[in-house]
Amino acid sequence: MAKKTGKGLLDKAIDAVSSRDEKAAAEEAKEDASAARAQAAHEASKRRVAESKLERAEKEAEAAKKTAAEAEAKLARVEREKRAEAVREKLARQQEEMAVAKQERVYVVKSGDSLSKIAKEVYGEANRWPEIFEANKDQIKDPNLIHPGQELKIP
Repeated sequence: MAKKTGKGLLDKAIDAVSSRDEKAAAEEAKEDASAARAQAAHEASKRRVAESKLERAEKEAEAAKKTAAEAEAKLARVEREKRAEAVREKLARQQEEMAVAKQERVYVVKSGDSLSKIAKEVYGEANRWPEIFEANKDQIKDPNLIHPGQELKIP
């Protein structure tokens, strides 16, 4: 038998068709791979955008927390200052009242007055007359002897 030295026409046709089909399959696989890479790149891009949005939202939330904390601190400071101002005003009023209370009043003696009658009128208690006498020792020598027109200090 004689040895075949080359491929026959059918074999060559089969090889050509197989080669063409393999090339088409390879091209299709390349296109599929390219589409898959493009899809993967698109998904990665979407993921980066989402991560960026998340990061921005977290920063905004942190800034909002900080702003809220600063606002609360400022409000607390304002409230403390208001309370302190109210206390200062109350203290000032009390000091004024004390100063007025400490001021010595003057009573002008009328006819028929006595130290006990003046004490009853001024303090509501006649038995407090010695306070008036002590405050006016410079002008009263005898507590039973006062004169109309005399100006007595009322402590």
